[in-house]
Amino acid sequence: MWDYTDKVRDHYLHPRNVGEIEKPDGFGEIGNITCGDALRLTFKLDAAGRIEDIKFKTFGCGSAIASASVLTEMCKGKTISEVKQITNKSIADELGGLPKEKMHCSVMGEEALEAAIAFYENGGIITPPPEKEGTVICVCFGITDKEIIKAITDNNCKTVDDITHYTKAGGACGKCKDSIQSIINTTLGLKSSKDKPKVKLTLIQKIDRIREVLKNVINPILAADGGSCELIDVENDIVTVRLQGHCSGCAFSSMTLITVVERKIKELVSNDLSIKLG
Repeated sequence: MWDYTDKVRDHYLHPRNVGEIEKPDGFGEIGNITCGDALRLTFKLDAAGRIEDIKFKTFGCGSAIASASVLTEMCKGKTISEVKQITNKSIADELGGLPKEKMHCSVMGEEALEAAIAFYENGGIITPPPEKEGTVICVCFGITDKEIIKAITDNNCKTVDDITHYTKAGGACGKCKDSIQSIINTTLGLKSSKDKPKVKLTLIQKIDRIREVLKNVINPILAADGGSCELIDVENDIVTVRLQGHCSGCAFSSMTLITVVERKIKELVSNDLSIKLG
């Protein structure tokens, strides 16, 4: 279960500045409901060029609400040049920290603020977002190699999971994880794990380790939402499981299977394993 600070809980349960400003000086909208998160930010300047009012609307989790709420409070009374200094790290710090799995929510706040400022500086014209620089690595979320490198350098990301937490890259089908790891290796000057000899597990070892990970790691996470996961079978490198409780039949069960069950089993047992529902 994720450990939220009192300030995150406060801004989630009692969000500030919810709504939308009519005829705003700044307007920013980022994200996509299809991807699970979307944020709209609007602000109005006073005669002195300071942010007099700022509001947000979001479709997202509690961390997304808390990040957007505290961001609006951070912006009030500041000039455009001052709010340009706000980063995803400063948003998370203002909340007393966010779980690493939720850092992408603070990144969403930073990007929405940048879009709102661009709207103001372009004279109130909404223009299509510029074509992303670099090569798309994560097709599911449209994340490029440039964005992954930025996450590494700006937030000290060192693992594929870190990149997923900050950008969502690798959080859906997972096919881009090897490419993400290669970018991490190149950026940080690390040696590829492919150079290390693999230790082949026996079938009994696989089953024992999977059961241990389910019991001690995965099921405590799923239990927070009233669910659990049961091992059904292991054949070669294919692991068959069954989601139970609230996770069974949930609209997000496929995402849970990939982002929680498969990710943890690959990380803690073997990266060669693939997971399917039985």
